[in-house]
Amino acid sequence: MTTGETLWTLRAECPIPSRLSPHADRVQEWLLGLLPELGLALDDAALRRLSRGAFARYAGRLYPEATEADLRTLTALFTWFFLVDDACDGPDRFAPEQIRALRNGTLTLLHDGPRLRQAGLTGPLRRLLVLAWREPRRRMPARWRLRFADAVARHLDGTWQEAVNKEAGRRPSVDEYIELRRSTSAAEVSYPLVEFTSGRPLPDPVYHHPLLRRIAHVGNDLLSWYNDLASLEQDRATAGGHNLVLAMEAERGVPTAEAVERAAERWRESMRRFVALRSAVPSFGPTVDQAVTDHLDVIGYAVRGTIDWTLESARYPTGAAQPASGA
Repeated sequence: MTTGETLWTLRAECPIPSRLSPHADRVQEWLLGLLPELGLALDDAALRRLSRGAFARYAGRLYPEATEADLRTLTALFTWFFLVDDACDGPDRFAPEQIRALRNGTLTLLHDGPRLRQAGLTGPLRRLLVLAWREPRRRMPARWRLRFADAVARHLDGTWQEAVNKEAGRRPSVDEYIELRRSTSAAEVSYPLVEFTSGRPLPDPVYHHPLLRRIAHVGNDLLSWYNDLASLEQDRATAGGHNLVLAMEAERGVPTAEAVERAAERWRESMRRFVALRSAVPSFGPTVDQAVTDHLDVIGYAVRGTIDWTLESARYPTGAAQPASGA
């Protein structure tokens, strides 16, 4: 079975239902009009890539019940993270010290607002984040803003660590990679955003409940490993071994086809664990349970949304057309 066929097979095995916001395509058009206004140097080819990347559809799959205005905010945030990913992982990628400066500038903006400037966050990236952060900063309580900023810090710290590894030529073991991937995926950044769209922030003790944290980690693994399968060939050229399949190949001395199947089986085991953990969540009381449901839903939507978006977006060549059965 090819890697592309494996992607479609895992999609068919995913028990999480597919959702999509009815506003997604309108928000995608809005995004394409916005980015040149922020000063991004986009020729026609770059605009086509952004259009085919379908970032608004990705956000719309994670937050299908968001208003159109809120989906614009979420799409702007998603786009910011994708642009940062490209800057940190492309052929002309940022050096580790540039990523560290970007992290510090980003956290200054998230904590203190746009008045203070730092050299690490400038130009279109800064303008996009200022725009995207305006509504969450205005509407959400300080404890939620701190929680979100902490998630962003962990993500950028992981991005920095991966860059350090690449510069040193250090390839992670499977266990090291899995732990690092939980930071570099940005999944933990996406989870609190459902509280912005619903207006129901979780209390900190509930958000950090061990069972909810375990579900968040497993959901993160599921979407990260699926992405690793989709980006395998690009990562072989640029990622310095930072991919689950590549880490398995190197550590266990197996050919690509076997490493792909092992990664897929590990995904299946984690999906079974995800379903079991989700069914074991207790009631936290009538005033909190709906917010808990929102939180668990977005973790599931992040898994299924990543699958569906990966197979429709031009960002990742999947290597296989959709089976005739529509599986």
